[in-house]
Amino acid sequence: VQLQASGGGLVQAGGSLRLSCVASRITFSLYAIAWYRQAPGNQRELVATITSDGSTDSADSVKGRFTISRDNAKNTVYLQMNSLKLDDTAVYYCNAYYSSALNFWGRGTLVTVSS
Repeated sequence: VQLQASGGGLVQAGGSLRLSCVASRITFSLYAIAWYRQAPGNQRELVATITSDGSTDSADSVKGRFTISRDNAKNTVYLQMNSLKLDDTAVYYCNAYYSSALNFWGRGTLVTVSS
């Protein structure tokens, strides 16, 4: 199983980025997918989730700014990040969850927001 996250980079505050996570070797449509992030010195935190049936949720800190979506035909989940803030700087990870035994992580992509 592989989860490949991409799309991170350096962006000015107020800007936008779109992260992608491509999954392989899983029945992607059956999995709930989540984006987490971890800033230096902080614990990993949940950013947004999308279930197998397309229901979404997000952390209060990103509501109204970040949108998670999925394209099952492409085995891909997206995180559209708008109005980025300095506090959004972190390594972003995607997670695919089906059960405690089928729970997979990608390597992460770095998002740096500058002033």
